[in-house]
Amino acid sequence: MVVWTDFERTTIQDIFSKIDYAVVGQAAFSRCLIVYPWTQRYFGGFGNLYNAAAITSNPRVASHGKVIMEALEKAVKDMDNIKATYAELSALHSEKLQVDPDNFMLLGGCLTIVVASQLGKAFTAEVHAAFQKFLAVVVSSLRKQYY
Repeated sequence: MVVWTDFERTTIQDIFSKIDYAVVGQAAFSRCLIVYPWTQRYFGGFGNLYNAAAITSNPRVASHGKVIMEALEKAVKDMDNIKATYAELSALHSEKLQVDPDNFMLLGGCLTIVVASQLGKAFTAEVHAAFQKFLAVVVSSLRKQYY
């Protein structure tokens, strides 16, 4: 079980209250597809993903980015039970979609960059540490079904 400090809880909730899910989700997911092009193989039905301009302007990428952020919001709302919250999503990604679980960490890194750019100076080392802890728990929960 993860133990969250009051600062960590407040910080994570504050971050998610300040960001626009559509903007941040699209930017983070696009960045992941561009920086780590092998992640594109799971999104063949998304149409043109041939270059950065195509990816960043792709409406299906934008839509899925928002879906990702909405899924993260579920974890924010139930920080004491993230593994149970993501049990079905973990099974879907491991059994049906067969997504490489390392991709969750890659996306988390991209999300961190985008959130940091959105928050600017407010994204202090302490805020970064709380956000990284949150993402580590999310990634661990998504990996649960793989092992």
